[in-house]
Amino acid sequence: MDHEQGLPLPQRYGAIVVVALGITLAVLDSAIANVALPTIARNLHASDAASIWVVNAYQLSITISLLPLASLGDRIGYRRVYTAGLVLFTVASLGCALSGSLTMLAIARVIQGFGAAGIMSVNTALVRMIYPRAQLGRGIAINAMVVAVSSAVGPTVASAVLSVATWPWLFAINVPIGVAAMLGAVKALPTNPGHKSPYDYLSAVMNAFVFGLVIFAIDGLGHGENASYAAAQLLSAAVIGYFFVRRQLTQAAPLLPVDLLKIPVFALSICTSICSFCAQMLAFVSLPFLFQNTLGLSQVQTGLLITPWPFAIVFAAPLSGVLSDRYSSGLLGGVGLVALTAGLLLLAALGPHPAPIDIAWRMALCGAGFGIFQSPNNRTLLSSAPRERSGGASGMLGTARLTGQTLGAALVALIFGIAPVGGPTVSLYVGAAFAAVAAVVSTLRVMQPHVA
Repeated sequence: MDHEQGLPLPQRYGAIVVVALGITLAVLDSAIANVALPTIARNLHASDAASIWVVNAYQLSITISLLPLASLGDRIGYRRVYTAGLVLFTVASLGCALSGSLTMLAIARVIQGFGAAGIMSVNTALVRMIYPRAQLGRGIAINAMVVAVSSAVGPTVASAVLSVATWPWLFAINVPIGVAAMLGAVKALPTNPGHKSPYDYLSAVMNAFVFGLVIFAIDGLGHGENASYAAAQLLSAAVIGYFFVRRQLTQAAPLLPVDLLKIPVFALSICTSICSFCAQMLAFVSLPFLFQNTLGLSQVQTGLLITPWPFAIVFAAPLSGVLSDRYSSGLLGGVGLVALTAGLLLLAALGPHPAPIDIAWRMALCGAGFGIFQSPNNRTLLSSAPRERSGGASGMLGTARLTGQTLGAALVALIFGIAPVGGPTVSLYVGAAFAAVAAVVSTLRVMQPHVA
């Protein structure tokens, strides 16, 4: 196929549906387990603290394997890595559903996380091959919309499933969807030739230690663990990271694409992504506490009032994706992030008895701002890398999202520990600060050369 022209119609539609199905499964499973933790702990006779490993095991295995699998995709082909990820994720989902102990469930979640990493690591690289160059923004917009909406509606989907079925069904429903996606991947996804460079296994191990130690340290600080222990983890990560980066500088196609970070617009897009996802996660984690504990709303009302955020993304992301094929992503991203900043500040300034409409339009403003930013940012990040390095760029995109989300969640826990009464409001102000920084960084890209 001509990679500059993308896939012909109607194969293009089938391929983007497969990509959307896979990324929905991977992202949704990051969110749905949180809601079920108390139920899982009771059912498996485990402590609340131990049950958190159902979430941590999944997030950790994704984080440590995302870049190694993206690098593997550059070598052996994105379709092979994506399809293998779907297979692993689907089999592990069945294992989760059949688990009879917390240990079995945690092990199945680790395997499921590796499968999700295979999906996430190359999904945007596949989008770059599916769409012609002139329409890349539209494909990125669809992908960004699916990721954002899946993240936002995860708790709602989990609540709906748990209202009619037991917790194993949260994982069992992945199986038929995963099988359908696997069959579609074989038929519709494009292939790329890859290259013959030997795989750097040592770098993969070093990558796992660096990201694993950082995630453990941030999570530990957020949950009030010993600060000296967290500091030792961060110091260890820094030492290993130093030698890891030095090793990458000697590689022609490094596992951690430090060479891509030398491209100014790529580096700025990564920074923008980390800050914006940190802002979003600060809001997503703190808003239910604001609505229920501070404003006295019910769980049902909370779910309904959170809905305008992802609903606005559904409309804003495709529009900004089309515009990103014509206008500067730095400008579009800056406008969207200013809107997100304003929305978060307005939410933080809510009075003690707001009307539902006052909350809803503020949530919609946040969602519209995030949707306007995300598609152009992802398009620029992906297209600024050489086409043969699309896997590395895709892996960095996913890593930036996970880093921002992990940092945001840890900051909420830290803020709640310091300010238990006003924690949700403080978290929203901190989120607004991160969004404002992201807006400034995004706007800096206007001065960079245009990337097609």
